[in-house]
Amino acid sequence: MLTSDTDLLFAHPGQTIIGEKGYVSKRLDVFMTGHGLTLLRPSYRNNKPRPGEQSLRPIRQLIESVNDTLKGQLDPERHGARTPAGVLARAGQRILALTAAIWHNRATGQPITRPLIAYDH
Repeated sequence: MLTSDTDLLFAHPGQTIIGEKGYVSKRLDVFMTGHGLTLLRPSYRNNKPRPGEQSLRPIRQLIESVNDTLKGQLDPERHGARTPAGVLARAGQRILALTAAIWHNRATGQPITRPLIAYDH
């Protein structure tokens, strides 16, 4: 992905890429360093902690929480589409609906911003 879209590398220098602990290879480290990128990933239990690893926990919790919300409240498994384009359109609609609800809840000062129960008619 990084090599096929040159804008990702050159228009935004010094990016931090977040990955899983499986992204371990000397070749990947050389590529990232050579392009001015930082790979933020957890270390294995038997390795010393990597720089910036402590900031991953809240990010991972946020990602898992959003994924759970998408699956639980927007039900992407039952999209009802019949073509790949339809699946993408329905998924996009649901993600936009969730984003709009979160924005609305924050803008109106709701104590909990993510639930869509108030919009479930």
